[in-house]
Amino acid sequence: MNQRRLPFIACALLAALVCRPAPAASKPLLVHYRPWFVAKPFSGEWGWHWTMNRFDPNRFDAAGQRQIASWYHPVIGPYDSADPAVLEYHTLLMKLSGIDGVIVDWHGAEDYLDYAANHARTRALFEQARKAGLVFALCYEDQSIQQQVAANRLPGSNAVSSARQTMLYAEAAFFGDPAYLRRDGRPVLLNFGPQYFKGAGQWESIFSALQSSNQPALFTEDYRLPAGVGAFSWPPMWLGIAPGTRGVLSVAALQNYFDRFEERAKTWPAHISSAFPRFHDIYQSAGVRNYLGYLGDRKGRTFRETLARALTNSSAMVQIVTWNDFGEGTMVEPTVEYGFRDLGIIQEQRRLHLDAGFACTTNDLALPLRLYQLRRIAVTNSLLSPHLDAVAARIIGNHLSEARKQVEELEAAHGVGAVSK
Repeated sequence: MNQRRLPFIACALLAALVCRPAPAASKPLLVHYRPWFVAKPFSGEWGWHWTMNRFDPNRFDAAGQRQIASWYHPVIGPYDSADPAVLEYHTLLMKLSGIDGVIVDWHGAEDYLDYAANHARTRALFEQARKAGLVFALCYEDQSIQQQVAANRLPGSNAVSSARQTMLYAEAAFFGDPAYLRRDGRPVLLNFGPQYFKGAGQWESIFSALQSSNQPALFTEDYRLPAGVGAFSWPPMWLGIAPGTRGVLSVAALQNYFDRFEERAKTWPAHISSAFPRFHDIYQSAGVRNYLGYLGDRKGRTFRETLARALTNSSAMVQIVTWNDFGEGTMVEPTVEYGFRDLGIIQEQRRLHLDAGFACTTNDLALPLRLYQLRRIAVTNSLLSPHLDAVAARIIGNHLSEARKQVEELEAAHGVGAVSK
């Protein structure tokens, strides 16, 4: 046989396979999610994470993109995290990408700053994730306590008891959900830090009121606390502000960070490895920070290498950083600049390291986008919504051919052009 034909035969065989749901992976593949975006027209205003008090999304740049607080632009435009159509689009993309679940950055439910609004958005996201067959977990930001103490809204003497109430709420609202991620029977809880509670005794006191079955499997950032199971890695951009680095994190420094993290992790019960496509934040240009944070995309190599490493090392779980942090430029959500490329890398790496039979491709990822565009029409045409609900159910049920056919019929009926990858 002509050897040069083999790749084409392999592609043909792959295309012939049915894109089926990812089975439960021996190593869950999760993605970190930011629920904090507020946008017109859904909420009537543009939130800080799109503007950072410097950018005006009502204005367009020379390329016709809204001027937002990011170097990158969502394919669907800047959106509101409370929009059900957006959450459906995101979770269907995750499913077809081979992602098992979502970890949401969570500040608690306190009515302070934007915490309560983001909490409501988190609950809405979890509802959509549950529909799509995804698991979910929380990454608790104890800086929410730090912020309230600093603002004299919460006495420092009440900090632990306040966090305890937050954990009791999480237990009641989330931990008992069948879709909540658990490890060894315990709900998985990440902590972005710790930034305020740095003593093991504090965390033990915070968790003391929870039922024994709901004592969290706690993972903190970079280093394990005595009260925790282990830690998770994160883009070590602090290495990029060392003298002579000019704010740029080198590949060598990144590899050294991973080596040291994995060496420490050998003594822990478990750890979570993170993978990320790049780091290119807008905060310096927005006047929020006085330093540049940059890790090059390297035409997809950064993501492919970090994801392959996370999937093949001894970590218990993999966390993709992030789905949609546009401010720091780490998003894998489809963008004008990268299209579906990063989700295609996830599909590729899942096939290589978790499930050789996973057959979804980037061609399948256009389907949630087409559904989203039809949802925009349904805002003023309620008769369309039941048909779109049926499309979503077919995607979730892995009946993609039927879903695609129905989308094509609805697009033709409503004058919507098909979306290519």
